[in-house]
Amino acid sequence: MKNKILIIGCGRLGASIANHENELGGNVIVVDEDERSFDRLDDSYSGYKIAGDATDQTVLENAYVKTASEVIITTGDDNINLFLAHLCSKIYQVPQVYVRFNDPEKSLLILGMNVHAIYPFELSLNKFTAMENGGEGK
Repeated sequence: MKNKILIIGCGRLGASIANHENELGGNVIVVDEDERSFDRLDDSYSGYKIAGDATDQTVLENAYVKTASEVIITTGDDNINLFLAHLCSKIYQVPQVYVRFNDPEKSLLILGMNVHAIYPFELSLNKFTAMENGGEGK
């Protein structure tokens, strides 16, 4: 499987990204501890789903992390996300890693790495600002 996109965490953000990448024809693999979280995926989702703890390297390796072109980490725990970002970047040398953080201070811990931070509050603020200024959504 070429150009694999591994998504860790199948909450609203992870499932939305998985659905989007699947629609674009990506080879998507989603990992989440709670098998019920896969209910958030569209009926048309045709990628892989793996129920397991992504902090367990065996689970990551079963999800083809070694050959993933990108990993998107969206669990609700900043510390787990940070750990996984370092693991994917440094140990597995995934070319592109995206990680969700609620705390912007965590960005200091990924400086100089091929890890890109996503901050939900920042995205919401940008959307609000655009709407307030007569942009999209008004």
